[in-house]
Amino acid sequence: MSNKKRKALKAEGAGRGPVGKTVVVGVKDRDTNEVRAKLVTRTDADTLQGFVVDNTAEDSIVYTDEARAYDSLPREHEAVRHGVSEYVRGQAHINGVESFWSLMKRGYFGIYHKMSPKHLDRYVREFQHRHNVRQSDTRDQMGDVVRGMIGKRLEYRNLIADNGLDSGAKPLRPGY
Repeated sequence: MSNKKRKALKAEGAGRGPVGKTVVVGVKDRDTNEVRAKLVTRTDADTLQGFVVDNTAEDSIVYTDEARAYDSLPREHEAVRHGVSEYVRGQAHINGVESFWSLMKRGYFGIYHKMSPKHLDRYVREFQHRHNVRQSDTRDQMGDVVRGMIGKRLEYRNLIADNGLDSGAKPLRPGY
Protein backbone atom coordinates (compact mmCIF):
# COMPACT_ATOMS: atom_id res chain seq x y z
CA MET A 1 0.00 0.00 0.00
CA SER A 2 1.34 3.41 -0.91
CA ASN A 3 2.02 6.08 1.71
CA LYS A 4 -0.54 8.31 0.00
CA LYS A 5 -3.26 5.64 0.36
CA ARG A 6 -2.20 4.89 3.96
CA LYS A 7 -2.44 8.60 4.88
CA ALA A 8 -5.87 8.86 3.23
CA LEU A 9 -7.16 5.84 5.16
CA LYS A 10 -5.74 7.20 8.41
CA ALA A 11 -7.48 10.54 7.78
CA GLU A 12 -10.77 8.64 7.33
CA GLY A 13 -10.27 6.94 10.69
CA ALA A 14 -9.24 3.50 9.40
CA GLY A 15 -6.94 1.56 11.71
CA ARG A 16 -7.46 3.80 14.74
CA GLY A 17 -9.89 1.63 16.66
CA PRO A 18 -13.13 3.31 17.69
CA VAL A 19 -11.92 6.92 17.37
CA GLY A 20 -14.71 8.91 15.74
CA LYS A 21 -16.85 5.81 15.24
CA THR A 22 -20.06 4.53 16.77
CA VAL A 23 -19.31 1.23 18.53
CA VAL A 24 -21.46 -1.90 18.75
CA VAL A 25 -20.43 -4.77 21.02
CA GLY A 26 -21.83 -8.29 20.77
CA VAL A 27 -21.71 -11.81 22.17
CA LYS A 28 -22.87 -15.11 20.71
CA ASP A 29 -23.81 -18.19 22.71
CA ARG A 30 -22.21 -21.19 21.02
CA ASP A 31 -24.84 -23.60 22.38
CA THR A 32 -27.97 -21.70 21.30
CA ASN A 33 -26.45 -19.54 18.52
CA GLU A 34 -28.26 -16.58 20.09
CA VAL A 35 -26.64 -13.18 19.62
CA ARG A 36 -26.91 -10.18 21.91
CA ALA A 37 -25.59 -6.86 20.67
CA LYS A 38 -25.68 -3.31 21.94
CA LEU A 39 -24.58 0.17 21.02
CA VAL A 40 -21.98 1.47 23.50
CA THR A 41 -20.58 4.95 23.89
CA ARG A 42 -17.24 3.86 25.36
CA THR A 43 -14.82 1.00 24.78
CA ASP A 44 -13.13 0.98 28.17
CA ALA A 45 -12.80 -2.17 30.29
CA ASP A 46 -15.72 -1.29 32.58
CA THR A 47 -18.13 -0.88 29.67
CA LEU A 48 -17.08 -3.91 27.63
CA GLN A 49 -16.63 -6.23 30.61
CA GLY A 50 -19.96 -5.06 32.02
CA PHE A 51 -21.68 -6.03 28.76
CA VAL A 52 -19.99 -9.45 28.74
CA VAL A 53 -20.82 -10.14 32.40
CA ASP A 54 -24.46 -9.04 31.92
CA ASN A 55 -24.86 -11.34 28.91
CA THR A 56 -22.99 -14.50 29.92
CA ALA A 57 -23.38 -17.13 32.63
CA GLU A 58 -20.84 -17.15 35.45
CA ASP A 59 -19.46 -20.53 34.38
CA SER A 60 -19.03 -19.46 30.74
CA ILE A 61 -15.75 -19.59 28.90
CA VAL A 62 -15.46 -16.31 27.00
CA TYR A 63 -13.48 -16.08 23.78
CA THR A 64 -12.48 -12.62 22.55
CA ASP A 65 -10.07 -10.83 20.29
CA GLU A 66 -6.92 -9.34 21.81
CA ALA A 67 -8.48 -6.04 22.94
CA ARG A 68 -6.86 -5.03 26.25
CA ALA A 69 -10.25 -4.12 27.72
CA TYR A 70 -10.94 -7.85 28.22
CA ASP A 71 -7.68 -8.61 30.08
CA SER A 72 -9.20 -8.69 33.59
CA LEU A 73 -12.54 -10.20 32.58
CA PRO A 74 -14.13 -11.96 35.59
CA ARG A 75 -14.82 -15.11 33.53
CA GLU A 76 -12.66 -17.92 32.24
CA HIS A 77 -11.22 -16.22 29.17
CA GLU A 78 -9.14 -16.95 26.10
CA ALA A 79 -8.21 -14.46 23.38
CA VAL A 80 -7.13 -14.93 19.79
CA ARG A 81 -4.55 -12.51 18.46
CA HIS A 82 -5.73 -11.20 15.10
CA GLY A 83 -2.80 -8.77 15.08
CA VAL A 84 -0.41 -11.68 14.46
CA SER A 85 -2.81 -13.53 12.12
CA GLU A 86 -4.08 -15.94 14.78
CA TYR A 87 -7.78 -16.52 14.19
CA VAL A 88 -8.34 -19.96 15.73
CA ARG A 89 -6.51 -21.74 18.55
CA GLY A 90 -8.34 -24.89 19.63
CA GLN A 91 -11.77 -23.74 20.82
CA ALA A 92 -10.66 -20.11 20.97
CA HIS A 93 -12.13 -18.13 18.07
CA ILE A 94 -14.72 -15.43 17.52
CA ASN A 95 -15.96 -16.66 14.14
CA GLY A 96 -19.54 -17.09 15.43
CA VAL A 97 -20.07 -13.46 16.33
CA GLU A 98 -18.16 -12.42 13.21
CA SER A 99 -20.94 -14.05 11.15
CA PHE A 100 -23.40 -11.70 12.87
CA TRP A 101 -21.27 -8.66 12.00
CA SER A 102 -21.21 -9.94 8.42
CA LEU A 103 -25.02 -10.12 8.39
CA MET A 104 -25.24 -6.55 9.66
CA LYS A 105 -22.77 -5.32 7.05
CA ARG A 106 -24.71 -7.07 4.26
CA GLY A 107 -27.82 -5.27 5.49
CA TYR A 108 -25.97 -1.99 5.54
CA PHE A 109 -24.59 -2.28 2.02
CA GLY A 110 -27.51 -4.16 0.48
CA ILE A 111 -30.61 -2.65 2.08
CA TYR A 112 -30.06 0.55 4.01
CA HIS A 113 -26.89 2.11 2.55
CA LYS A 114 -26.78 4.40 5.60
CA MET A 115 -27.32 3.75 9.28
CA SER A 116 -27.29 6.98 11.23
CA PRO A 117 -25.78 6.88 14.72
CA LYS A 118 -29.10 8.27 16.01
CA HIS A 119 -31.01 5.14 14.99
CA LEU A 120 -28.18 2.59 15.00
CA ASP A 121 -29.52 0.90 18.14
CA ARG A 122 -32.76 0.15 16.25
CA TYR A 123 -30.84 -1.39 13.34
CA VAL A 124 -28.75 -3.45 15.77
CA ARG A 125 -31.90 -4.79 17.48
CA GLU A 126 -33.44 -5.60 14.09
CA PHE A 127 -30.43 -7.59 12.92
CA GLN A 128 -30.08 -9.25 16.32
CA HIS A 129 -33.68 -10.45 15.99
CA ARG A 130 -33.16 -11.56 12.36
CA HIS A 131 -30.13 -13.58 13.39
CA ASN A 132 -31.81 -15.18 16.38
CA VAL A 133 -34.92 -16.32 14.45
CA ARG A 134 -33.28 -17.21 11.13
CA GLN A 135 -33.77 -20.96 11.66
CA SER A 136 -37.51 -20.55 12.38
CA ASP A 137 -40.03 -20.90 9.58
CA THR A 138 -41.61 -17.75 8.14
CA ARG A 139 -44.90 -18.10 10.06
CA ASP A 140 -43.07 -18.38 13.37
CA GLN A 141 -40.92 -15.37 12.48
CA MET A 142 -43.97 -13.27 11.57
CA GLY A 143 -45.78 -14.36 14.73
CA ASP A 144 -42.73 -13.38 16.74
CA VAL A 145 -42.75 -9.89 15.19
CA VAL A 146 -46.48 -9.42 15.83
CA ARG A 147 -46.18 -10.58 19.46
CA GLY A 148 -43.30 -8.15 19.91
CA MET A 149 -45.50 -5.28 18.72
CA ILE A 150 -48.40 -5.91 21.12
CA GLY A 151 -48.87 -3.00 23.50
CA LYS A 152 -46.09 -0.92 21.95
CA ARG A 153 -46.20 2.32 20.00
CA LEU A 154 -43.50 4.31 18.34
CA GLU A 155 -44.73 7.85 18.19
CA TYR A 156 -43.18 10.19 15.66
CA ARG A 157 -42.02 12.59 18.37
CA ASN A 158 -40.11 9.74 20.03
CA LEU A 159 -38.64 8.66 16.71
CA ILE A 160 -37.21 12.11 16.01
CA ALA A 161 -36.38 12.97 19.64
CA ASP A 162 -32.80 14.05 20.32
CA ASN A 163 -30.82 11.20 21.85
CA GLY A 164 -27.50 13.01 21.64
CA LEU A 165 -26.38 11.16 18.50
CA ASP A 166 -26.05 12.59 15.02
CA SER A 167 -28.88 11.77 12.62
CA GLY A 168 -26.60 12.23 9.65
CA ALA A 169 -29.20 14.46 8.00
CA LYS A 170 -27.80 17.17 5.80
CA PRO A 171 -29.14 20.71 6.32
CA LEU A 172 -31.42 21.98 3.58
CA ARG A 173 -30.05 24.57 1.22
CA PRO A 174 -31.48 28.06 1.67
CA GLY A 175 -34.77 28.42 -0.19
CA TYR A 176 -35.85 24.79 0.30
